[in-house]
Amino acid sequence: MTAIPPVCDFGWPAPAFQLTGTDGKTYSLDDLKGLNGTVVVFMCNHCPYVLAVLDRIIRDARELSDHGVGFVAIGSNDAAMYPADSFENMKKMAGRHSFSFPYLYDEDQSVARAYGAECTPDFFGFNADLTLQYRGRLDASRASAGPPDLRRDLFEAMVRVANTGTGPADQIASMGCSIKWRVA
Repeated sequence: MTAIPPVCDFGWPAPAFQLTGTDGKTYSLDDLKGLNGTVVVFMCNHCPYVLAVLDRIIRDARELSDHGVGFVAIGSNDAAMYPADSFENMKKMAGRHSFSFPYLYDEDQSVARAYGAECTPDFFGFNADLTLQYRGRLDASRASAGPPDLRRDLFEAMVRVANTGTGPADQIASMGCSIKWRVA
């Protein structure tokens, strides 16, 4: 029998970054961390998995701020091959949906690589000390949104992190489109 690695590498420290947001400001991880935790989500503009739950991502980011949890989205896809994910289109998406959180551009994909991001959306939930406590899904939605009464996996996990500093032992990995890496 082969051991299956846990979804979450508990205690893994969040890699620092400094990226430009769709609002023209430059942000570091320290600028964005919440008093009780931080969510870093890798997403993009064209992925049907992201688009299916974008309103839920926006809702959870807003509601998590009430629990002292910071929230940031990062776009890392190769915009040359996927023009819908360009920085200009990121700005349009953030404006059209009135994001309450920064949407940052990882043009050289170094931040996605440092985090080991694999798909869009890919959620990383850290505690107040910026150590990983959640690496799971938003909810059970797939390429189309599930029913509105789905269990809110990310939200519930991050409320727990905000209150206790630790994430749940049982986590279900996020599912989505692969990160669109640049070919060298």
